[in-house]
Amino acid sequence: MSKGDVNPVVSRSSAYQQVKTWLALTLTVGVIALSGTASAQDLNIIRIGTGSTAGTYFPIGGLIGNAISNPPGSRPCERGGSCGVPGLIAVAQSTGGSLDNIRSVEAGLMEMGLSQADVAYWSYFGTGSFEGNKPRDTLRALANLFPENIHLIARADAGIETLMDLKGKRVSLGGPGSGSQIDARLIMNAFGLRFSDIKIQNLGLEPSVAALVAGDIDAFFLVTGAPALAIQDLAERVPLTFVPIEGPIAEQLAKIFPFFSLGQIPAGAYGDNLATPTLDVGAILLGRADMADDLAYGIVRAIWHPNTAPLLANGHPRAKLMALSRAAKGIGFTLHPGARRYYVEQGILPDLTLTQVDVPDSVEAPR
Repeated sequence: MSKGDVNPVVSRSSAYQQVKTWLALTLTVGVIALSGTASAQDLNIIRIGTGSTAGTYFPIGGLIGNAISNPPGSRPCERGGSCGVPGLIAVAQSTGGSLDNIRSVEAGLMEMGLSQADVAYWSYFGTGSFEGNKPRDTLRALANLFPENIHLIARADAGIETLMDLKGKRVSLGGPGSGSQIDARLIMNAFGLRFSDIKIQNLGLEPSVAALVAGDIDAFFLVTGAPALAIQDLAERVPLTFVPIEGPIAEQLAKIFPFFSLGQIPAGAYGDNLATPTLDVGAILLGRADMADDLAYGIVRAIWHPNTAPLLANGHPRAKLMALSRAAKGIGFTLHPGARRYYVEQGILPDLTLTQVDVPDSVEAPR
């Protein structure tokens, strides 16, 4: 079938809904079937907070849930079966993103969650964007999964080529309290943009996309791993400009904060876009301090098991960037001891009794 024979937006969205339905049915049928062969104490069902279904966290969370699950009766790992934690069923749940997940994990509403490294870092210390809030020091990092790109997406007809071109424009920074909003404000402040010079809106991903299509805003910020489904669909509907975040100020931000690094939105991620320099921030898998050490160990072991790599790489482009060598870097706060034990065994962390990961002596929590 030629490209002209089908609406790519409808086909991709339809396929995505089919995948979501299939996952839900598979989980339901699996649990019902298992209930007849395994007692309740044999099963450990945990929830993973992710993000919008149109973003990156949700599909990645589903892949991780699949990788770490190993219900009774599964084929052994060495025979091509699950390499997950025996008796574990992990379910990915759509949420509002990083801050929602942090709050839910802390409150015990979810056992794990995905978060931007910077949001988790500030929330853990109660500083920076969370100044005055009680530190959420019961959080524990399990893994730095992959780099996320800070997107600044503008309508091509808005005349926005650089960050400074945002003056006088209508810009969505992201939903209230979202990681996108936190980073957008930090970056704008670093580049000397006054918020009073910009017509700011605080819209989540789907409302931002709708507003850009309708011409109600000129640009929006989004932190996600490219390619994001929502932006792929948007690029097919509206000509876009991907605004670079680069230069000495971006380089300084990457030096100051342990969770930032220099990166780029890959060429061709959204149609014919050129490679766009930007800042990256790690996507962290979080748990709580009271998670059993053996469970945390088993979860990270399953994620980084060699047999899991093809499942992840074939499931989402961003998962191809997941690497054990970076799993304990770019975090900046306490690593779960069960996860640390695995990373020490793999030789990517020294066999020390440290509880802090990747916090240089010269860097303090932002005030």
